[in-house]
Amino acid sequence: MTAALNRALFAVVVPATAILGAFLLVRYGGQLPPAVAALRNYGAYAMLAVTALTSLGFNRSRPFFVALTLAAAYLGYKLIIVPDLGSVAARTVYLGICLLVPINLALLAWLPERGIFNVWSLRRLVLILGEVALVAALARAQDLYLLNLLEQRLFALALPGSPPIPQLGVLTAAGSFLAIAVRLVGRGSPNEAGLAGALAAFTCFAYTLAHPAAASAFAAAAALILFASLLQDSYRMAFRDELTGLPNRRALNERLMSLSGHYAVAMVDVDHFKRFNDAHGHDVGDQVLRMVAARLAEVGGGGRPYRFGGEEFAVLFPGVTLREALPHLEALRARIAGYKLAVRGKERPASERSGRRERGRRAPDTHVSVTVSVGVAEPNERYTSPEEVLRAADKALYRAKRRGRNQVSR
Repeated sequence: MTAALNRALFAVVVPATAILGAFLLVRYGGQLPPAVAALRNYGAYAMLAVTALTSLGFNRSRPFFVALTLAAAYLGYKLIIVPDLGSVAARTVYLGICLLVPINLALLAWLPERGIFNVWSLRRLVLILGEVALVAALARAQDLYLLNLLEQRLFALALPGSPPIPQLGVLTAAGSFLAIAVRLVGRGSPNEAGLAGALAAFTCFAYTLAHPAAASAFAAAAALILFASLLQDSYRMAFRDELTGLPNRRALNERLMSLSGHYAVAMVDVDHFKRFNDAHGHDVGDQVLRMVAARLAEVGGGGRPYRFGGEEFAVLFPGVTLREALPHLEALRARIAGYKLAVRGKERPASERSGRRERGRRAPDTHVSVTVSVGVAEPNERYTSPEEVLRAADKALYRAKRRGRNQVSR
């Protein structure tokens, strides 16, 4: 399964499963054992607390402040809306929840991850506390004129529900979801997928406020989606190389332990990379590594690429013999050698999207080419364990270097 497909599945399957689970809990909760049915009442508190504490432990500010935002909304719902649903104070808090939570989630999707214990997080905390204070002040003031103004209908379509989501809240949720979706398409990280799913679950929460059991279940679903995205993002950080997007050496070591039967291991190294870095700079060197990683991701024969470290990569061929892997490695070597990489000039935008827009409007940048040396090995009477096969592939790589580079050696 490719990383892109994995992200797409996470972005759809996990939120849909959590929201469906909340619906089933509401629908059939009365038929469940009391301990399970109690999740409708206490699941939201538990999941929000677990997500916030886990975020603190991982020093991840975005899930922490999303959990804090959802917790503030849920407490406002429990303390003010539930006791008197039709009061001016309850209507004010409801409107504040419908407007501010989606806006906060959209803002957090676009703000960079900076960790928790710093001045940036202090500013975000002040913002959330300021929003809570503002909504509390408006609820206490019971300003019917402002409330009616913000609750007025803006278009003919009316959503059923008691209380109905204010149309301004519907527009805010739709705009926030679009902003998160744009960020998700651009970055494709679990963070944005979790935010989109949490916003969908929050919308269900806001729609069911008149039914406490349902609202609590959907609030718990929002926290669960957020928690799942936090875990997946932590896994990605631990097992993915940030520069190339390939699985890293830790992932390689884990995969090596599961190999058995027929397999081949290849080591790939960029030729004269230090000299290339010295001549063109580290930014261009990073471009080269990303290009090589992209070609490795396209290798045939069932090969699975990994970033081994520096300019060195590994490719595993589970269930494939060395003889079967050789043509695919040779094709890989030829594709890399024939690729003309456009070196980003000083005036070229750093953003890839801006760079694509500039193509064709001015003369192309300098083009460079690189080659790779490849060593490949398979288990035999001498090399019986995956670690020994990996070392044999590394020795074969250095034989390719000694023989003149830009070749595959076994």
